[in-house]
Amino acid sequence: MGIIKSILDTDLYKFTTSYAYSKLFPRAYGEFEFVDRSNGDYPDGFDLLVRRELETMSTLALTIDEEAFVRKSLPYLPPIYIDFLKGFRFDPAEVQVWMEDHKLHIKASGLLYRVTLWETPVLATISELYFRETGQQPDLKYMEESAIEKARKMKEEHITFSLFGMRRRFSFDIEDRVTELLKQHAGDSLFGTSNVYLAYKHKVNVSGTHPHEWVQFHGSIYGYKMANYMAMEDWINAYDGDLGTVLTDTYTTDIFLRNFSKKHAALFTSLRHDSGDPFVFTDKVVRRYEELRVNPKLKYLVFSDGLNVDKAIEIKNYCGDRIGVTFGIGTNLTNDVGNNIKGMNIVMKLFRCKMTAKERWQECIKLSDVEGKHTGSEREIRLAQETLGLV
Repeated sequence: MGIIKSILDTDLYKFTTSYAYSKLFPRAYGEFEFVDRSNGDYPDGFDLLVRRELETMSTLALTIDEEAFVRKSLPYLPPIYIDFLKGFRFDPAEVQVWMEDHKLHIKASGLLYRVTLWETPVLATISELYFRETGQQPDLKYMEESAIEKARKMKEEHITFSLFGMRRRFSFDIEDRVTELLKQHAGDSLFGTSNVYLAYKHKVNVSGTHPHEWVQFHGSIYGYKMANYMAMEDWINAYDGDLGTVLTDTYTTDIFLRNFSKKHAALFTSLRHDSGDPFVFTDKVVRRYEELRVNPKLKYLVFSDGLNVDKAIEIKNYCGDRIGVTFGIGTNLTNDVGNNIKGMNIVMKLFRCKMTAKERWQECIKLSDVEGKHTGSEREIRLAQETLGLV
């Protein structure tokens, strides 16, 4: 058996976005590309190892117990989609993997409701393989002590958080152990985990939001000025008020807040921060809620940008009683393993899409609130910035 041992070993947003595509855009196609933001080198033959892992994923199938868990814990996914998951098999033919000058390249192409499911398992596979093949060993004693200390500190400070650490984990075993330790020592501060399989295994909440790709897709189809608005409208159409957290920074938070209407402010329970200054973000969002005559004290901010415990405490104190606050902490929990090992800065983003198989590919880009997180061609990024008045 390979690194990925269950279809549920993925982030919740993969299933929720997959279902939304299948309901609203069942014939749409997408192409995802792997990006190593640190532009690191990979060992010879690394692409063959990745390919071998992807081949083993083709044998995965939802078990009877896993199906029962999904039906009970993810009630917003309808029976028709769970029936799809029961029959779903990963198709490695959808993914290309190759190396050039020690740089790793991966593309996954196909129907969006299917191909979106490759993203997080591929990233987790790359991360685990990289540390294994470069001979990096975790300090297990340090890892456990560190996880327990963080859990207790967040409990003492009344920090509500979820574990968002699958994509850049050191390994499955480390994420598994960290989840267990957080459950034991964080008490009610641990709201849940985004990893559906580990939520199933450890009997904790499944927690997640929707991803940048959903807004990127809408930007490509409807235009950048309407992207956030249409992405929110379609999420409402798909989930009818469930899953009420929305990302703000796909085309910068300033642009998002222009599209954030009173209707959306009322229907969505929380906004997620994933880039840029969290304190500036807080002030902007509170101001926008007040402009819309919506009480920000009834809403939440979800912070998930490269957090550690101390930064979460600082943000919570800054927000005070102005607005609710919760946190998604990832790499700092699932890849804090000592021995000077640093988590990889890797992502897999939607680069192209089209509404039917016969149409031409259209570019999908992401701007973010910091330039280092922009993805897409320079030409299309420039076009979006000019269209949105950001130049």
